[in-house]
Amino acid sequence: MRNLWIFISKYNAFFLFIIFLTLSYVLLVKNNSYQRASVWNSSNQVIGLAYERVNQFTSYLVLGRANDSLAAENARLRNQLKSSFFDNKIKQKSVIDTVTQQQYTYIEARVVNNSIHQKNNYITINRGKKQGIQKGMGVICSSGIVGIILNVSENYSTIQSLLHSDTRISASVNGNIGSLVWGEGNYNPQLAILKDIPNHVILKKGERVVTSGFSLFPSGLEIGKVTHTDIISGDSFLNIQVSLATNFATLQYVYVVNNLLSNEQQLLEAQNKIE
Repeated sequence: MRNLWIFISKYNAFFLFIIFLTLSYVLLVKNNSYQRASVWNSSNQVIGLAYERVNQFTSYLVLGRANDSLAAENARLRNQLKSSFFDNKIKQKSVIDTVTQQQYTYIEARVVNNSIHQKNNYITINRGKKQGIQKGMGVICSSGIVGIILNVSENYSTIQSLLHSDTRISASVNGNIGSLVWGEGNYNPQLAILKDIPNHVILKKGERVVTSGFSLFPSGLEIGKVTHTDIISGDSFLNIQVSLATNFATLQYVYVVNNLLSNEQQLLEAQNKIE
């Protein structure tokens, strides 16, 4: 306490100056309408700016929940797309009987781990058996194809990325069906190779490459665009370079494709092997 009084007495002139300055400022504002209005306007501006900064900060804190909500909404909307239904159309003379049946549903998931610079790349998502994920399901994102479910635990799954040497996706370009592969001498995460397209097919740069519908994915989903074509000497098929639509470096949310008719198709095709 003694040191406090010594400090105050030592700097008493400064403290008196602050007190008189404050009093004069209060009297000036109180007795002059122009100064009073200026002070109120300035204080409102400062308070408004402070509220804006607080709102931006709180918005950033809930950004993750907002993204999760948008991903769930996108999955719900994908379930309603025409491509998610099986069209069982029966024609007999002039009678047409059309019945639509849900074939594909989508489960949204968030990426929790991802690699893109390895020879064989994998992705981990925060959905598993409890959420209906099974091995072998296809995985897409808002822009293109991601990969195939490889392993599943209760709450997590790993995806064999499209950027994997063993991944094969049935793809179509200009009505021609081929097989999309990655990593054959080029481990660029933005490029893949479309094979098994006959060399008499004429393709132009920029033509869309989409899913054929012959594999785990609905037909017509974006895969990428043709950037270059080569005819390998002595080969009857083209070597087509494809620029992938999916940006694996920024991948955050994906959708797992559940083909509700896949078991029926697999059981039927298994009978061919038995015979």
